[in-house]
Amino acid sequence: MDITKTDETKSTAEFSGNLFFFHAFDIGDDINLEAIENSQLLIQQPVKLPKYFKDYHKPLEVEVPHPHEHSAFHSTKLHSFGAISITYKIPFYSTLEELKKELDDLDSKYLEYSVSDAASIFKKIKKYITQPKFFHIKSSYLVIQVYTQKDLDSSSLKQKYGQSIASLLRFETKNLSEYQKNEILKSAMGYYKHDIIVVDSEAAFIADDDYIETLDLFEFANVQQLEMQYFDLTLNKQLTAIYEKKIKPLTFKSYLPFIKTRSNADVEALERLKVDISVITERLESSIMTADDAYYSDIYNLLVYKLDLNSWRNSINQKLNIIKDVLTFYQSEIDSTREDLLNVLIIILIFIELVVGILHYISN
Repeated sequence: MDITKTDETKSTAEFSGNLFFFHAFDIGDDINLEAIENSQLLIQQPVKLPKYFKDYHKPLEVEVPHPHEHSAFHSTKLHSFGAISITYKIPFYSTLEELKKELDDLDSKYLEYSVSDAASIFKKIKKYITQPKFFHIKSSYLVIQVYTQKDLDSSSLKQKYGQSIASLLRFETKNLSEYQKNEILKSAMGYYKHDIIVVDSEAAFIADDDYIETLDLFEFANVQQLEMQYFDLTLNKQLTAIYEKKIKPLTFKSYLPFIKTRSNADVEALERLKVDISVITERLESSIMTADDAYYSDIYNLLVYKLDLNSWRNSINQKLNIIKDVLTFYQSEIDSTREDLLNVLIIILIFIELVVGILHYISN
């Protein structure tokens, strides 16, 4: 069934609205947005961020280079910390049951589009990326938005369509158990009588006519999850190297006094990584100011919980501490060996001085 607008689907539809597919890609360490802006390699669009975003996190919004296979773009943004985020908007007129049947195929199709579209942008801007690579990791999220109906308030919507909403958010064609349905719907919230937002780990359902500013929260959280995954993966590689003892043995020169050791350099590199993680996560966290708006703050906090962002953050901090402890232990061993070596050298010098003194005394 075609869920886009046709006379037939519109006449039989229970709901009209939009599907928003959010895709984010990590493509390098940093992107020089100013250089890209000046290069005119990509057609730029004005960035319209909601009031709860700070200016210093402002991304660069661009158009995907032609040719491409579709025209479903909602926005495409470049982020200075090395990420591309692409959002697709697909209008639909359908019943929720019919949407369930189509959703998985649509999700797969726009995932393929996102890889192709992001790759075409990457090729254009590769020279402006530090440590470019397409792509390290990706992150995706879906928002199903429907327009409100005057005869259907949020309570009635949950009661009548709760099972369909729950199945949609888990990309299931069959109905879920009552327990699963209730678990998904229990965090539902809304602002006005007919509004409702249901947030889950991979998708959200929004019944709201004034939804545009809310969408930025979902795009933002998806990018934030991407960066958390990137840092976690980076630290996993370091831990794996330690566990598999891939750290190269130190040369004799490393134990000599006044010579910088590789272990010391590793600790410094780890400190730089820790600073990078702190700066980017702080920028992401403080870029959004929901404290003055309780509704947006509640939505964002729910997203943080559902996407498990705090667990990602705790995992990153734990791995940083483990790696630092191991590297510090190696450095302590080196320092101890150096101290012993210095003591031996001092003893040898004293012994030589004593022998010279004895020989001098005998010769006289």
